[in-house]
Amino acid sequence: MRKMQFVLFAIIGLSAMSCSQRVPLTEEIKKEYELDADNMKKVQFYTSSQIILQRSVKNGSQEISQDGKLVVNENKQEDRLIINPSTKCIFEKFGDKGEVFIRFEVGPGKTLKFAVRQNQTNGKYYLVADWKPEKGGEVQYGNETFYANSASGNAFLMVSVKKLKKTKRKDRVVKGIKV
Repeated sequence: MRKMQFVLFAIIGLSAMSCSQRVPLTEEIKKEYELDADNMKKVQFYTSSQIILQRSVKNGSQEISQDGKLVVNENKQEDRLIINPSTKCIFEKFGDKGEVFIRFEVGPGKTLKFAVRQNQTNGKYYLVADWKPEKGGEVQYGNETFYANSASGNAFLMVSVKKLKKTKRKDRVVKGIKV
């Protein structure tokens, strides 16, 4: 077979790079990706930091025993719900004022409310609670009243954004020509 004076070597590479990163849910993200109620149900949400909800119920009674002693009986039951950072959650519904209700598990009322804070310009959706001194942020979860600790107030919603980048490349190796 004859040697060719010019050797063409063509490489066509198609590489699809997919980088996924989590970014805060903001009004800009909602507008950019046209996230209405139907589209929000298709998005996987995550928590940015740990959320701890707690509640305690005290029961007690006082009585006088047969031997004349005062008896005080106290029972306390504490429930803690821990939602770790990056916990997967889904959209449930929009509230009247644009807040977002997010579901963490199956069951009636097992949602938490997130909204944009009026005094912050970053546009992130933070956990909404009625903050009370010494008790924490009061929230309803599973039709029960819980109190979020102060660190939970910094938790916001995040979404995973995946950008696809396609590159088409053609390489030629030229050997040169001989006299």
